[in-house]
Amino acid sequence: MSFEEKKLCAAAMKAMDKAYSPYSGFNVGAALATASGKVYTGCNIENASYTPTICAERTAFFKAVSDGERDFSMIAICGGKDGVISKAFPPCGVCRQVMAEFCSPSFVILVMSSKNSFDKYTLSELLPEAFTSQNLNK
Repeated sequence: MSFEEKKLCAAAMKAMDKAYSPYSGFNVGAALATASGKVYTGCNIENASYTPTICAERTAFFKAVSDGERDFSMIAICGGKDGVISKAFPPCGVCRQVMAEFCSPSFVILVMSSKNSFDKYTLSELLPEAFTSQNLNK
């Protein structure tokens, strides 16, 4: 695990502590690294009507984009029932699609399976044949 990967995983675990998940009890944290070295964190935020619920990954991306960031290098994601990381939980399809909007197919996704380990993927591995703006030009 590189220094940058450790730093990002630690930030994701810290973000997980801020999750608002009174309905599922499932806390998720994410830490998104920009190409310039900034880190944006996010947590999942649930809602009683469920539809407005937002994932940690999208929270981190939307915070970064709203600050003007558009160039991303890596994201770390962790989650678990009652805030305990128990296994790897890859990002949902909606989060993968948001990543495809802003990231290259080689964008790195670290999915933590414990406090000290993760599975490492590229966006193209988790979302092959992504729908992008290029599809609109066909």
